[in-house]
Order: sequence, then C-alpha cells, then structure tokens
Amino acid sequence: MCYLKFNLSLQLEMEQARRQKSFKSIYLNPFTMIKAVKDDFVKFYRLHQSLEALERVRGEISEEAYERLKALVYYRLYGREFNRDKIKEKIALAFSMGSDSTASLLILRWAGFDVVPVMVRLPQMRDVILLRAQEYGAVFVEVPNYAEVISSQIQKRAPICGKCHSMIMEAVKNYARKNGIKIVASGDLLSFGSISIYKEGDLIKLNLPAFLALDKREAISILGRKYALGFGCPLWKNATKSAPILKRFGIQRVLRELRAGAIDKEIANALIRDILKN
Repeated sequence: MCYLKFNLSLQLEMEQARRQKSFKSIYLNPFTMIKAVKDDFVKFYRLHQSLEALERVRGEISEEAYERLKALVYYRLYGREFNRDKIKEKIALAFSMGSDSTASLLILRWAGFDVVPVMVRLPQMRDVILLRAQEYGAVFVEVPNYAEVISSQIQKRAPICGKCHSMIMEAVKNYARKNGIKIVASGDLLSFGSISIYKEGDLIKLNLPAFLALDKREAISILGRKYALGFGCPLWKNATKSAPILKRFGIQRVLRELRAGAIDKEIANALIRDILKN
C-alpha cells in the first residue's frame, strides 16, 4: 500500500512538472550540463531514492555539501536552477578518463565542488591517457602489487574487472584519507537508490551517475565530443586470449547494465560485438 501511495505521489509530481510553462524550455536548453528527467518514471523514482539516501548521510558531511547535492538532484528532477558558486567541500573522484568518470568530474565541478580527479597509474595505461588526464588536473597514485594480483586472477581464469576496481577504489580512498577528504566519488552507473550515496567506514561514497540516475548515453553527451565505444582495457583484451571465459563475464556485465537501464540496446550491441571480436 505504501508503495502504491508513493507511486501515485510521484505521478502527481511528474504531472505538475509537465504543466509548468518554463519546464519545457529548461529541459531543452542545450547549454545545461544535465537535463531534467521529464516524464521518465523509473529515473524519477530513483532520484527520490537518492534523496532518501542523502538524508541518511546528512550528519556525516558538511551542510554546504548536503544542500548542494540536494539542489543537484532537484535540478535533475525539475530543472530547478541553483547557486553554483564554488564551495569548499573537496571530493576525491576515482578518475579513469572514461565517459562515466569524466562526466562525473564535469558535473561536480559545474555544481561548484572542488573535485580532485585521482587516477591510479596502471601498467596497461597508454601515455596519451595519462597526458590527457593531467589536463583535467588529475593526481596519480599507485596500487602496490597490482601486477601480481591481476596476473594471479588471469592464471586462475577468474574475472579481473571486479578485483581491479576494488584495488583502484581502495587506492583512491587512501588518498582521500591522507588529504582529509570526506567524500569519495565514482562513475558507477548501477548503484541506484540506497547505495548511490552511503557511509563506508570513515568516508562517504558517492556513485554520482547512479545518484543522478544518469545513463551511459547521457554521460557520453555531457562530454561534448565523439566517444568510441569499446569494452575492456588493453589488459583485459590481452587476458581474453589466454582465458576466453573472460568474454562470458564481460557479456554478463553488459547484459546486467542493459537490464538496469544504464545502457540501451544499441550501446549493448556495440559493446558485445567489441567483446566478441577480440
């Protein structure tokens, strides 16, 4: 019954938003960083879950950061403008130069946050990526024993992406702790609702795209440039040659993102084709 009431209230809010005369112009404004969700019920619902999650961590972050994140969600819901003057709150962002983390960086800076893009220097990264990351003000950190751990995963023919991600996030969190930064952000598209922002030990984890119910196509559009779709880093692509089963894990991940609405069928098709051609 509570769920039905909540759905009804969401539908009423969406109808009110559609009737606002200024809403259409705000939604279609090409100069906005992100667009209001308009009549997308699923995203509307997820954004309300994000607001609930934000309330749960309110006492853990500065009031200034809380108000700015809340305003960002309301902007996404209704196109409601907010003060985007710079605030003192620093955010450490796990940065890879991919579409999701780059879009997260652009959004957070646009919203007034002081964002530190933290890039883990990995052996598979090309020099051009590192140079481009410097243009965004990235700082570089190392992961101890990274090569040994990942090599062990490959030898066992076990998935490597999850292990790699966890090691990267741990390095970013360590950087945040050493520099007195409370909020650690990522470009995670899938962690909706209660895990879009939450307390993790002494830090606050913010999965920004999920927090704003952004999908992959929206993230790419924020970049304002052409983006070549592809699955996996050079290390993963090379690992599939000796452990083809990794392709199956890759396809499962793509399908999981498709089911969640983080990507559409066209993007899923492109990613799966890229996986199979390696």
